Amino acid sequence: MTEALKTIDLTPLDLAALLCSRVCHDAVGPVGAIVNGLELLDEDDSAETREMALELIRKSARQASARLQFARIAFGAAGSAGSSVDTGYAQQLTEQFVADEKVKLSWNTPRLYVEKNRVKLLMNLVVIALSSIPIGGTIEVTMQGDAENPIFHVDARGPKPRIPPHLIDLLQGKSESGAVDAHGFQLFYTGEIARACGMKVDVSLEDGLVRLAASPK
Repeated sequence: MTEALKTIDLTPLDLAALLCSRVCHDAVGPVGAIVNGLELLDEDDSAETREMALELIRKSARQASARLQFARIAFGAAGSAGSSVDTGYAQQLTEQFVADEKVKLSWNTPRLYVEKNRVKLLMNLVVIALSSIPIGGTIEVTMQGDAENPIFHVDARGPKPRIPPHLIDLLQGKSESGAVDAHGFQLFYTGEIARACGMKVDVSLEDGLVRLAASPK
């Protein structure tokens, strides 16, 4: 008999810790590469090594900046002074975020100011879409409706697409243990955002396509 799922109940401290871990996970790679580039400069000052190290530092600095700017909106409280976020700005940050991934992003939404938690939801759906095509592919973002009643579609297509483990349960805020670890937190957090802004998320996998759809309840 399958064990009944339990509602995940995180303390504010646990939620803050998991969010911090999520942001650090994205930043630690490029920041570490910057350190490696600086160490190369310290060890060898030849022209060839210098150019290689500077290119590594430039690329990694761009990555770190893109990931942190994305995180300010997708995971943080940026823009809290107002109630809406420009979808064009969200597009710019998302394009920068995925620029070094093995995916092609096609963002086709009208440029509108949409309630900020709904924009956060859309950006987090793109993060989930990335994990569903681990060896690359395309991600298409579209929107129907208007700023007050948006319907978002995030379609991920690529070789061997997959729905991340326990995605449906974690989106619903449930797990077998009633807890969530760093690996599943992204999925749980996306579901929390959806509930906070009165939207539901549907997931399907068919014909090599993972479709994530978010619509008002």
